[in-house]
Amino acid sequence: MAVKHIAFTVYPVKDMARARKFYEEALGLELGGEYAEGKWIEYYLDNGCFALTNMYEGTGCGITFEVDDVDKTVAQLKAAGAGVKMEPFATPVCRNAVLIDPEGNLVSLHTKNAGR
Repeated sequence: MAVKHIAFTVYPVKDMARARKFYEEALGLELGGEYAEGKWIEYYLDNGCFALTNMYEGTGCGITFEVDDVDKTVAQLKAAGAGVKMEPFATPVCRNAVLIDPEGNLVSLHTKNAGR
């Protein structure tokens, strides 16, 4: 297993409209993508992707690492005792999973779909 790089950083939000107004109007970020019926918003910056979501209730910000194979990596980490918040799942652009580190923080794993 090898982490390639940080795929994105995500902040959970309660009010997506309010959050988008702040990040897009006040901060000037340009919308890069909207997924899961508006529950996942991405902003693409030169050094990575910043995402907002209201799909992660009751959690702090999280980091996502790009790996070669999400399913294989999740299996290895589960065997090592990692907690799992969301088992591997497919999206239109990637395969993703959300784990819980020993301190209770979310750590996501991400593999881009072929051609992305």
